Amino acid sequence: MALKQVSSNKCFEGFQKVFEHDSAELKCKMKFGIYLPPKAETGKCPVLYWLSGLTCTEQNFITKAAFQQAAAEHGLIVVAPDTSPRGCNIEGEDESWDFGTGAGFYVDATEDPWKTNYRMYSYIKDELPKLINANFPTDPERMSIFGHSMGGHGALILALKNPGKYKSVSAFAPICNPIQCQWGKKALGGYLGPDASKWEAYDATQLVKSYSGARLDILIDQGKDDQFLSAGQLLPDNFIAACTERKIPVVFRLQQAGYDHSYYFIASFINDHIKHHAKHLNA
Repeated sequence: MALKQVSSNKCFEGFQKVFEHDSAELKCKMKFGIYLPPKAETGKCPVLYWLSGLTCTEQNFITKAAFQQAAAEHGLIVVAPDTSPRGCNIEGEDESWDFGTGAGFYVDATEDPWKTNYRMYSYIKDELPKLINANFPTDPERMSIFGHSMGGHGALILALKNPGKYKSVSAFAPICNPIQCQWGKKALGGYLGPDASKWEAYDATQLVKSYSGARLDILIDQGKDDQFLSAGQLLPDNFIAACTERKIPVVFRLQQAGYDHSYYFIASFINDHIKHHAKHLNA
């Protein structure tokens, strides 16, 4: 599968690059950011996948999160894909910010007209890692995942649905219980249809109740002044309660007043997340 380099910038002795490719799963051109640490020039490195939130592209994380120095120090390749297919000419794809373009929700759609292109779950789980492993100096056995908001939801469900695939998982302000919030009901109803029982396969709080795989050490940071927390969109308490009941270790840090849903919040604690993953990836 041909990769076209869109940009390359030297950064902390490594390179922050963006590539474009034709996606078989999504049937459109897709971009992803990839940070290659200095260590990647001489050997294979573990890979950390970042999933962004609603309205984001591959650019938000690589330009705003300030993760590159820590990734360079720990020798981690960091991959940041786009959040949805783009330019698919689906009627209604650009009508709202929380559904369609920029809002793939990391599910495989089953409803028309979305099911042909909106297959972000399979893209992140299968197609993208194969592409990365075939073209970059990765250690395929050492892979972890994290994300923000809708992407935090994506990271949690991918880790919970694929025991052992990811060595660790973390999230910033994740949508923890989408079947119970407006964002989730809109997205899951639109992509998966009106039968709410089908939505549970993409809900971290539901998935953790039946999780029986390899040990997962989960780290979650949440800002106290996050407007979407107070609006009932994130519902971390539901997830924490389910984890506690199943004795699944989760470190939940409610960061002090003033921290919100923005990339300023992410940048403030990103080094802790890089260290969390580096520990589990033996980096």
